[in-house]
Amino acid sequence: MTDPDRLHALDRTEAVDATAASAGVVAGLPPADPHHAGETRSQWRDVWRQFRSHRGAMVALVLFVATILFVLVGPYLWTIDPTYVDIRARNSGFSAAHPLGTDQLGRDMLARLMAGGRVSIAVGLTAMIIAISLGSLIGVVSGYFRRLDAPLMRLTELFLALPLLPLLLLMVTLFREPLSQSFGPAMGTFILIVSAIGATSWMQAARIVRGDVLGLKEREFILAARSIGTPAHRMILRHVLPNVLSPIMVAATLGIATAIITESALSFLGLGFPPDFPTWGRLLYDAVDQMIMYPWRVILPGLFISLTVLCVNYIGDGLRDAMDPRIRGR
Repeated sequence: MTDPDRLHALDRTEAVDATAASAGVVAGLPPADPHHAGETRSQWRDVWRQFRSHRGAMVALVLFVATILFVLVGPYLWTIDPTYVDIRARNSGFSAAHPLGTDQLGRDMLARLMAGGRVSIAVGLTAMIIAISLGSLIGVVSGYFRRLDAPLMRLTELFLALPLLPLLLLMVTLFREPLSQSFGPAMGTFILIVSAIGATSWMQAARIVRGDVLGLKEREFILAARSIGTPAHRMILRHVLPNVLSPIMVAATLGIATAIITESALSFLGLGFPPDFPTWGRLLYDAVDQMIMYPWRVILPGLFISLTVLCVNYIGDGLRDAMDPRIRGR
């Protein structure tokens, strides 16, 4: 075979191979890859793989899950009523009947730690959802719509300039009684505290999301979608929000820690839940007067608060590293 014939045959072979490869792609067949054969990789799998490599985040995740199981499953195993008063067993130490002792009214500390943790974590999660939803909405709208950027950012700066703790104390003082009369003491206080914390904790999330949206809306795929007439609401829902999910999730984990600390501070000041409704902050408040004689009553709830907040912060740090494509690709 002459050289021109050989070249013509090679060209026909390459054309057939390209056609077959194209047919395989159209048919949905995965391209041959010797390094990733049989492996279906996805973004979330890459995120989980990177998250697992963060040793501190994994330890924190295990401890946080253990804390969640302690406060949710524990009351079904340790069935003592956390509000039951037994004056004869007041101020007792560690024993088989009361593994973590009792308080000044004879109430079981283990049961109260479980019940208090359930309330504190519920407050943290609910307040975080309110703060992240409000902050993400303001951040996306401010970053995407130029004419709304200035007024929304001035509003955000106004809230950032307010002293949050005095503002929370004022809100609790003004609205505690009306809500307690409408929803009951426990539920009314819960609604008041999560609303107050959520309404005063959205500013950091709004600024973070706004910054990402400002950089995102100048990307090529956003400009291409805008050039074909994609409506603003569809652009936000399908293109903007999925790409700012990473900072939103990191801000959410940090928001849980902030809400737990704020609720504990309010309860420690005596402005949180009623005395017969335990939270970790309320347990600290009740134990302050006798902390010299019974230090474990302060140490135990303080340890749970510190451990939960530390775990949530480490989980947020691991999520930040895992969801950053520049770090995930290393």
